Amino acid sequence: MLQKFYPDEYLDSTYVIDFEELYQKGFRGVIFDIDNTLVPHGAPADERAVALFDLLKKIGFSCCLISNNQLPRVEMFNREIQVKFIENAHKPSKKNYLRAMELMGTDTTNTVFVGDQLFTDVYGANRAGIHSILVKPIHPKEEIQIVLKRYLEKIVLFFYKRQRKKQNDR
Repeated sequence: MLQKFYPDEYLDSTYVIDFEELYQKGFRGVIFDIDNTLVPHGAPADERAVALFDLLKKIGFSCCLISNNQLPRVEMFNREIQVKFIENAHKPSKKNYLRAMELMGTDTTNTVFVGDQLFTDVYGANRAGIHSILVKPIHPKEEIQIVLKRYLEKIVLFFYKRQRKKQNDR
């Protein structure tokens, strides 16, 4: 039952993902969550985020941001990045994951999603059939509803890690 929340990969940070390797594996589109995936909650794009998107464009990726935040927040972040975006995405609904792939000209076979929350980001990507990468949140300061979800995420991650360990021990 919990498997629907399991990511395909779980990494320390967006900034340790080997995007060149993903491109070599055939991925062509990357969908990102913003807050606590790319920058701390509410922050504008910083130098690290700008450099990442410059690299992704240079490699040849199409990128799209999907956020449950409203337009002013997403536009503020995207000002320095300049990629496609969808605000008020209603994650984990798969509708806007599919729309993001349309905007990028990709499909479920060549798109990867990167986010920091299991119950919205990863679950939505899994529902849409997209390769999902969960990253650890950048900053511990979060809205109260997210803090409460983090307790439940710890339980799911416990079972996820246990399953991965069993698979690796085989």
